Amino acid sequence: MQRIVLDTNCLLMSLPRISPYRIIWDMFLESKFMLCVSTEIIEEYSEIISKKTTSEIANNVIATILNAQNTELVTPYFRFNLIQSDFDDNKFVDCCITANAQYIVSNDRHFDILKQIDFPHVNVISAKEFSEHLTL
Repeated sequence: MQRIVLDTNCLLMSLPRISPYRIIWDMFLESKFMLCVSTEIIEEYSEIISKKTTSEIANNVIATILNAQNTELVTPYFRFNLIQSDFDDNKFVDCCITANAQYIVSNDRHFDILKQIDFPHVNVISAKEFSEHLTL
């Protein structure tokens, strides 16, 4: 099963029923991929979803993620600090490396720096690319 780390904005984009990226959330619910998260990521998901929607929706999304069999909660013990332009994004990188995930799904340009780093190698794909991959 493919293992991914999902950036907060990509998660947000996948939640509305009319979103072109809804397939990401639907395929997660169908256990088509393993979602790797850390406590820091879950906290950010909760905070941002609460701000953009309601705390009830945020609680439901977080509960769904944490109770899913295709969620892996990892604990990064090392901080790689590969993204200097936005240190907050490093939580996704650290989770990806620790979980040995295939890639991070993100539309954030801050992750572009990872293409220039040979070790540790972290792949990043956009929400559109991941959505297209899920339809294959």
